Amino acid sequence: MAWFKKTKDIKADKKVKIPEGLWVKCDSCREIIYRKEIDRNLKICPKCNYHFRISARERIKLLVDEGSFVEMDAGLSSDDPLDFRDKISYRDRMEENRVRSGLDEAALYGEATIEGHPVIVVIMDFSFMGGSMGSVVGEKVVRAAEAGIETRRPLITVASSGGARMQEGMFSLMQMARVSAAIGRLTDNGILYLSVLADPTFGGVTASFAMLGDIIIAEPRSLIGFAGPRVIEQTIKQQLPEDFQRAEFLLERGFIDTIVDRKDLKKTVSRIIELLA
Repeated sequence: MAWFKKTKDIKADKKVKIPEGLWVKCDSCREIIYRKEIDRNLKICPKCNYHFRISARERIKLLVDEGSFVEMDAGLSSDDPLDFRDKISYRDRMEENRVRSGLDEAALYGEATIEGHPVIVVIMDFSFMGGSMGSVVGEKVVRAAEAGIETRRPLITVASSGGARMQEGMFSLMQMARVSAAIGRLTDNGILYLSVLADPTFGGVTASFAMLGDIIIAEPRSLIGFAGPRVIEQTIKQQLPEDFQRAEFLLERGFIDTIVDRKDLKKTVSRIIELLA
């Protein structure tokens, strides 16, 4: 009996604790993958090529030349024009997102170079309130377009957003018109505008600057649309086609120009600038 008891104690002592967050389940193929393998592969699933969401800072490191990005208007942050409150106040929700994401807003912009080509870039971050476009995000896109006109630099935007920010009501919806007009002025001045769509890109962002690019690029399997597929199905009472609103679906129907893997994005953007800027 003592022998059996001893064996039991030894087995208990040999229990292995697996650190939390060591493995990641792919949202597309549902495979369980070692997190470090995902990180080494630029946050791309090695099994199915699904592109995980990445932060604005990570995107800058991948897209522009090292050390070339100079952020502009970093201190801009949203006010609370409607004194909005749901479960918590809008001001408190903004502060929560600032702490969690390390950003002041859902987008940042500035000057940079891509393989030596001077550009203005706007990068959205879905981790900040779903990348929603409020008055400050709209203002940053407008100022980026104006900087492109002033410096004669191509404008590159990377969109990842759930749409307009409901906490700002009409102030948020007005940004669609403002940013579209700013892109129009950019085009009138002959400045190249490239729009990159990452997963997901929806709502007022899709309905404004995201789909106004001279060239529209999407990452593989990105969800792109105005309303979500579930809302559309409930509205029209019909089942949608397979892969509806995926980048590949939109490419076949001419809504976007090309699909580019994340690892090839910098090279592709540089090549387009060489040809068109």
